[in-house]
Amino acid sequence: MTPEKHPSAEHNRRITTLAANRAVHRAFQWFHLHEPQLRRWQLELLAIPAPPFAESARAAWFLDKFREFGLNNAHLDAAGNVLAEYPSPSKSSQVILVSAHLDTVFPAGTNTTPREDEAVIHGPGACDNGAGLTALLALAAALRHAEIKPQTTLLFTANVGEEGEGDLRGMRQLFSSESEYFQRITAAIAIDAPGNATVIDRALGSRRLRVTVTGPGGHSWADFGLPNPIVALSAAIQAISKLKLSTNPRTTLNVGTISGGTSVNSIPSTVSAGLDLRSTSALELDRLELAVLKTLERELKPHKGELTLHVERIGNRPSGALAPPSPLAQTLRAVDRHLSIKTSAHVGSTDANLPLSLNIPALAIGAGGVAGNMHTIHEWFDPTGRDVALRRILLLLLDLCAQAAC
Repeated sequence: MTPEKHPSAEHNRRITTLAANRAVHRAFQWFHLHEPQLRRWQLELLAIPAPPFAESARAAWFLDKFREFGLNNAHLDAAGNVLAEYPSPSKSSQVILVSAHLDTVFPAGTNTTPREDEAVIHGPGACDNGAGLTALLALAAALRHAEIKPQTTLLFTANVGEEGEGDLRGMRQLFSSESEYFQRITAAIAIDAPGNATVIDRALGSRRLRVTVTGPGGHSWADFGLPNPIVALSAAIQAISKLKLSTNPRTTLNVGTISGGTSVNSIPSTVSAGLDLRSTSALELDRLELAVLKTLERELKPHKGELTLHVERIGNRPSGALAPPSPLAQTLRAVDRHLSIKTSAHVGSTDANLPLSLNIPALAIGAGGVAGNMHTIHEWFDPTGRDVALRRILLLLLDLCAQAAC
C-alpha cells in the first residue's frame, strides 16, 4: 500500500473508541461463536452453481437470506445484483457499499458440491468468492444481532459479473445513472480473496480483445494454396508477442485462447484468439491496444481481399488507485494497528476497479483464512481464524459510516 505508514492520532483514537463500544464487542463475539453457522452457509452457497452470466440461482438464495436477516429494501436490480440496506438512524441519503461477487470462473455443468477435510473446505469457488460471500452474510447477521446503529446506511450487495468476461457488469449497473444508489455511494468495500491482512488498493486495468480471422476455407489437398486463417493469425500473434512493453508502470500482454478449424484435413474458414492486456496505467493500455491493432493490420495486409480481420473488445476494466491521504487508507491503517495486523497491500483486478476509476474511495479486502489452487476445480479454503478479518472489516465500515455522517 502506498499510503503513509502511520495513521493520524485522530484515526487511531476513533478506532480505539469504536472497538471499545459494547455493541461492537457483541458483534465481535458473534463472529467468534458462530463459525459453525458461517461454515454451513458457505457450504450451502457453494453447492449452488454460479457460472458466468448465470448467477440467478445463487442470487435468489442470497435474496432470501437478506430478507431473513431483516434488511431493508431487499431486491434484485436490472443486472441481477442482490441489494439490501442495513439502515442508519440518520436521515442522510448517503450509503457505504459493502459487496461480494456471486459469480465463479467455472462454466455451466461444473460440479460445485463442496467437500470437507477437517477444517478445510474443498471445491470450485471455495474461496473465490465463497469466502467473501460468507463474510457478507456474517457482517449483516452480526450487525443485526448486536443492534449496532451505524451513522450512515450500509448497502449490502451480492453482485454479478466480476469474473472474466463478466467485465464488472454488476458494478457497472450499480454505478450507472440507472441505479438509485449511483450518486449516494460515498465509499466502497469489496470482499474478495483470503487473508486477514490482504487489501487491494490499486486497480489493475485490463483490455480484452477477441481477434477473428475468416477466409473461404477448403480441402487441404484440392484447395491447397488458399490462405489459411490459422497460419495467418499465428504469424500475427508471433509479431504481437515481440511488442515492447512498459516495465514502469508494468504492462503485460497474454494470448489466452485460440480456437478454429473443423478437421486436420480442412483449411479452416475461421479462427479466433483471446488477448488480455493489463496495466495500472490507462495510458499504457491505450498505447498497447493501438500497437496490437496496428500489428494485426500489418500482418494481415498481404492477405487483403482473401482474409477478413475482425477485432472485438470484450472487456475493459478501468485502472485507478486509492490516494495515500485518503481517509479510507488512513482508517485501514488505524484498524490494522489496533488489531496488530501488518497490512499486505496488492495490485489487482476486482470490483473496486469501478469506483476507484470514478474517484470514489474503494478497496478490496480479504475475507480471512487461507486458500490455494484458486480458479481451479481443486480450490480449497481453510477459514480458521477468519473472525479477525471480520472484525477488521466491521471496524472499517463503521468508521467510514461515521466519516460520511460528518
